[in-house]
Amino acid sequence: MSSEIMLSGQIRVFLNHIYEYKKGVRNMVLMTLNQKYLQYAIQRLESQKIHFFVQELSNGRINLFFGKKVCLDVARKFAVKPFNRYTPEEDFILGTLLGYDVCIECERYCELTEKQSEKQKAIV
Repeated sequence: MSSEIMLSGQIRVFLNHIYEYKKGVRNMVLMTLNQKYLQYAIQRLESQKIHFFVQELSNGRINLFFGKKVCLDVARKFAVKPFNRYTPEEDFILGTLLGYDVCIECERYCELTEKQSEKQKAIV
């Protein structure tokens, strides 16, 4: 491992996410990484037999999803578009898969659906 990767704050956070996943704190993790760390991340996940998939972003960044296969299978169905294009339902599902507080996710869902409803009324 190069010293650049070893000292990277992104890699430290990545390794902490792996630790939390393996300890059962999280079922799925989503992390945005600089593209230059992708090969290291993939090698690490593969060596620990952790399921993952990558979503390409702009400006040399990627979203790295990893965790339990069943959670990734769900996330993969809608993680083909930018987050700001998610439906309120997709946003809710992703938040709960990532282990965010369910009540906060419910509040967020209600806010998003209300905004969506207001936009539709404005169009009509």
